[in-house]
Amino acid sequence: MYRRRTQLAATIFLIACFSGCGATRPMKYYVLDPGPAPAASGGAQYPITLLVGRITASHLYRDDRLVYGSGPVQLGVYSYNRWAEPPADMIQDLLVSTLRSSGQYRAVSTLSSNVRGDYVVRGHLWAISEVDQPQLMARFSLQIELFDPSTRTTVWSSRYEHDEPAQGKTVQSVVEAMDKNVRAGLQQLASGVSEYFASHPVQQPAAN
Repeated sequence: MYRRRTQLAATIFLIACFSGCGATRPMKYYVLDPGPAPAASGGAQYPITLLVGRITASHLYRDDRLVYGSGPVQLGVYSYNRWAEPPADMIQDLLVSTLRSSGQYRAVSTLSSNVRGDYVVRGHLWAISEVDQPQLMARFSLQIELFDPSTRTTVWSSRYEHDEPAQGKTVQSVVEAMDKNVRAGLQQLASGVSEYFASHPVQQPAAN
């Protein structure tokens, strides 16, 4: 009887060990890499300092887990596939980089810096997720607006929303499609900001 109990205990222990080993999966982290910064356009140098505020978003996009769509009204998150940093923070950094690399502004910084700005770029991240209807795609939706602190008014606003088809059926293929989508979206929105200032010239302060 004692021998049987010992054998049973050993068997249970081995099953638990194998179950634990089988349940362990490697964590995978992903980053958006839109590639090299685009060359400065050579357009007008606006005498403006832009401050980019923190991108607002739902709690899903302030977490590092990748989000996927499950039907038209349901979202889920991957447990073992994660962003290297929360998407809302990642998009803010990329927006700063995109505006700065245009070479059209006196300076572009984050709102949390000590730099004084002429205008504040504010944004809301509506979606950065995988969708699978009708096919596997990377959905990116971002709205930004230009706020004038001197008049406390929003002078311009635009929204980008697009589903970029993935070239495969893996999470990595979705992230690669997201790279392309985010790059296109930020360039389109940055161009919109530039067009606003082109049509609304900022008056230089009169020299003493």
